[in-house]
Formats: sequence, C-alpha cells, structure tokens
Amino acid sequence: MPNLKEIRNRISSVTSTMKITSAMKMVSAAKLKKAQDAVTAMRPYSEKLGELMSSFHEIISSSSVSQLSEKRNIKNVLLIPVCSNKGLCGAFNSNVIKKALSMKNEPRFSKSNFSFLVIGKKANDIISKTEKVISNHSNIFENINYGEVSEIVDNVIESFSNGEYDHVELIYNTFKNAANQITISEQFLPISAPVNSEVLSDYIFEPSMEQIVSDLVPKSLKIQLFKAIRDSFAGEHGARMTAMHKATDNASELKSELVLTYNKARQAAITNEILEIVSGAEALNG
Repeated sequence: MPNLKEIRNRISSVTSTMKITSAMKMVSAAKLKKAQDAVTAMRPYSEKLGELMSSFHEIISSSSVSQLSEKRNIKNVLLIPVCSNKGLCGAFNSNVIKKALSMKNEPRFSKSNFSFLVIGKKANDIISKTEKVISNHSNIFENINYGEVSEIVDNVIESFSNGEYDHVELIYNTFKNAANQITISEQFLPISAPVNSEVLSDYIFEPSMEQIVSDLVPKSLKIQLFKAIRDSFAGEHGARMTAMHKATDNASELKSELVLTYNKARQAAITNEILEIVSGAEALNG
C-alpha cells in the first residue's frame, strides 16, 4: 500500500484535473450554443439551394460550367477531411481521419492516386505523415468566414476544371446533438445527378438560365463546404463537452476511491502506533 504522502499527492493531482476538465466543459458548452445557432440558421438556406441544384442538373450539363458535372475515369482523387485544431474531444478527429484513409480501399478508387486538402491541424498532423497533403487550412477555425471558404472552393473548382483531379470527396462530422456527431462523406465534384428532381420547365428566368446556373453552381459548392465546416465546428464543441463531462465524472470517482484508500491507510498507521505503544508499555511492565 502506498504511503500517506503519495496518496495525498494523487488526491491533489486528481482534484486539479477535475477543475480543468470542468472548466473546459463549461467553455465548450458556451461555444456550442453559438456554433449550434449558426448551423441551425444556415440549414434552411443550404437545403433550399440543394433543391435548386437538383432541379438544374440537366441544364448544368449543357451550360458553361458543364465540366463540373462531367463524370470521368477516376485517376486522381482529392479528399477534403474537416477536423479540428484542438484535441480532448474523444474520437471526433480520429473518426474523420479513419474514414478518409479507408476510402483508398474502396473498389471505385482502386487504381487512383490520392491527394488531401486538409482543414484542421489534427488532420494535418496525422495525414501528412503518410499521405500527400497539397494544402492545410487550419487557421480557418480562428475566424470562420465565407470569404476564406470561397477562396478554397475556387481553387478546388479550378483544379478540377483543369483536369488535375477527377473526383473530389468531402469528409466531416455532421452535428446531430451535443452527444452525437455522425461522420459522413459527400461527393463534392463532379456534381452528382439527383435520384428524383423536378424539371423547371414552366418558369420564366430573368436573367437567362445560363447566367443563373453559372452563378448558382459555384455558390452552391461554397455553401456546401461552409456548412460542413460549421457542422464540424459545432460537433467539435459538443464532442469536447461530452468528453470533459465523462472525464470529470471519472476523476470524481477516482478521487473518492483515493480518499477511501487514504482513510484506510491512515487508520492502519494509527492502529500500528497504538499497538507499538501498548507493546512497549507491556514490555516495560514485564
């Protein structure tokens, strides 16, 4: 059994850890509310834009941005995993990284070369060790704004149009609630054909259909990535809040066990001292 000083030091260490995890939980809870409101606010716009894109799909294939819906023989693949810059959020980052790396084993990509455009420091730290990372946009989480996302998408569209990549996939954690984040992958480019969509044949367009589609397609892709980053940011704080809550509970249980062990050790020490005193007294009297 460890001595009393060692147990006291461990109790002090666990107590300090509890204070840290509890503080991190409260910080994440405050940030989660703001991030959740941002995701909730933009979802209706994102979904409606997706519906419009589905309706325009046939028109896109014959417009000036037709190359963005062109299906090619997949030789070069660009994966865009969205993670976080910080840890202590459970399996949040590892789930995205595992899913991104596992896509290399899919039959449709069996003869493809892979490149990564990573968003988040944690993804870059792991993936850059074994894979080709063309760019890292970790600083985007310092101030999430549409302008920076727009620049990233413009570069991806240019690379795809020039034939540098034949397929672009987006991998991220979508926010469900504070305790659950679902890791999903979405085809970013080429623009996929919808299963069921309405044909907009009974509408008059102003300006021309060509102009509307040319402006709408890049905007839709930018909103898709922007929403993914917002989703991931909210999911990160939800995952961290849950992880810190569990860590605080575990630390509390460990502290209780250590206090019990300390009390037992102290009582044993007191009992030994009493026995030594009694034995000494008997020896003197004898």
